Amino acid sequence: MIDIERLQWYYDNDRVFITAHAAERFRQRGIKVKDIRNAVKTGEIIEQYPEDYPYPSCLLLGLSVNAQPLHVVMSDEGNASRIITAYFPDVDKWESDLKTRKV
Repeated sequence: MIDIERLQWYYDNDRVFITAHAAERFRQRGIKVKDIRNAVKTGEIIEQYPEDYPYPSCLLLGLSVNAQPLHVVMSDEGNASRIITAYFPDVDKWESDLKTRKV
Protein backbone atom coordinates (compact mmCIF):
# COMPACT_ATOMS: atom_id res chain seq x y z
CA MET A 1 0.00 0.00 0.00
CA ILE A 2 1.19 3.49 -0.83
CA ASP A 3 1.25 5.97 2.02
CA ILE A 4 1.01 9.74 1.81
CA GLU A 5 4.22 10.28 3.76
CA ARG A 6 6.17 8.42 1.08
CA LEU A 7 4.65 10.56 -1.69
CA GLN A 8 5.45 13.70 0.33
CA TRP A 9 9.04 12.46 0.76
CA TYR A 10 9.33 12.05 -3.02
CA TYR A 11 8.29 15.70 -3.43
CA ASP A 12 10.70 16.89 -0.75
CA ASN A 13 13.53 15.05 -2.51
CA ASP A 14 12.73 16.07 -6.12
CA ARG A 15 11.64 12.57 -7.08
CA VAL A 16 8.29 13.42 -8.65
CA PHE A 17 7.99 13.43 -12.44
CA ILE A 18 5.29 14.83 -14.69
CA THR A 19 4.87 13.58 -18.23
CA ALA A 20 4.33 16.02 -21.09
CA HIS A 21 0.85 14.58 -21.60
CA ALA A 22 -0.09 15.13 -17.94
CA ALA A 23 1.34 18.67 -18.01
CA GLU A 24 -0.81 19.49 -21.05
CA ARG A 25 -3.93 18.19 -19.29
CA PHE A 26 -3.09 20.36 -16.23
CA ARG A 27 -2.89 23.42 -18.47
CA GLN A 28 -6.25 22.57 -20.03
CA ARG A 29 -7.80 22.22 -16.58
CA GLY A 30 -6.21 25.35 -15.09
CA ILE A 31 -4.08 23.39 -12.63
CA LYS A 32 -0.59 24.61 -11.78
CA VAL A 33 2.32 22.46 -10.58
CA LYS A 34 2.23 24.36 -7.26
CA ASP A 35 -1.42 23.27 -6.88
CA ILE A 36 -0.41 19.63 -7.24
CA ARG A 37 2.46 20.01 -4.78
CA ASN A 38 0.12 21.64 -2.26
CA ALA A 39 -2.47 18.89 -2.75
CA VAL A 40 0.15 16.25 -1.97
CA LYS A 41 1.34 18.20 1.08
CA THR A 42 -2.21 18.66 2.44
CA GLY A 43 -3.78 15.50 1.09
CA GLU A 44 -4.85 12.05 2.02
CA ILE A 45 -5.02 8.90 -0.06
CA ILE A 46 -8.63 7.95 -0.80
CA GLU A 47 -8.19 5.04 -3.23
CA GLN A 48 -5.38 2.54 -3.86
CA TYR A 49 -4.72 0.87 -7.21
CA PRO A 50 -2.16 -1.86 -6.37
CA GLU A 51 -2.68 -3.67 -9.68
CA ASP A 52 -1.93 -0.67 -11.91
CA TYR A 53 0.73 -1.33 -14.54
CA PRO A 54 3.61 -0.73 -14.65
CA TYR A 55 3.53 0.59 -11.03
CA PRO A 56 0.96 0.72 -8.25
CA SER A 57 -0.80 4.07 -7.97
CA CYS A 58 -3.30 5.87 -5.79
CA LEU A 59 -5.81 8.70 -5.80
CA LEU A 60 -5.43 11.43 -3.26
CA LEU A 61 -7.60 14.34 -2.25
CA GLY A 62 -5.84 17.54 -1.26
CA LEU A 63 -6.15 21.28 -1.67
CA SER A 64 -4.83 23.59 -4.37
CA VAL A 65 -2.95 26.71 -3.26
CA ASN A 66 -6.25 28.61 -3.22
CA ALA A 67 -7.92 25.87 -1.13
CA GLN A 68 -9.91 24.19 -3.94
CA PRO A 69 -10.30 20.42 -3.56
CA LEU A 70 -8.03 18.63 -6.02
CA HIS A 71 -7.70 14.94 -6.95
CA VAL A 72 -4.23 13.71 -7.92
CA VAL A 73 -3.32 10.25 -9.20
CA MET A 74 0.29 9.31 -8.46
CA SER A 75 2.37 6.19 -8.92
CA ASP A 76 4.88 4.72 -6.49
CA GLU A 77 7.80 3.43 -8.50
CA GLY A 78 9.91 2.38 -5.53
CA ASN A 79 12.26 5.36 -5.45
CA ALA A 80 10.22 8.02 -7.26
CA SER A 81 6.68 8.95 -8.24
CA ARG A 82 4.97 10.05 -11.40
CA ILE A 83 1.93 12.31 -11.59
CA ILE A 84 -0.52 10.44 -13.79
CA THR A 85 -3.29 13.02 -13.74
CA ALA A 86 -4.92 15.71 -11.63
CA TYR A 87 -8.36 17.24 -11.79
CA PHE A 88 -10.91 19.18 -9.79
CA PRO A 89 -13.48 16.60 -8.61
CA ASP A 90 -16.88 16.74 -10.29
CA VAL A 91 -19.72 16.85 -7.73
CA ASP A 92 -21.86 14.84 -10.18
CA LYS A 93 -19.41 11.94 -9.81
CA TRP A 94 -18.36 12.29 -6.16
CA GLU A 95 -20.28 12.44 -2.89
CA SER A 96 -20.09 15.68 -0.90
CA ASP A 97 -16.98 14.46 0.95
CA LEU A 98 -15.24 14.20 -2.47
CA LYS A 99 -13.78 10.89 -1.27
CA THR A 100 -16.61 8.55 -2.23
CA ARG A 101 -17.65 7.83 -5.80
CA LYS A 102 -21.34 8.10 -6.54
CA VAL A 103 -22.89 4.84 -7.67
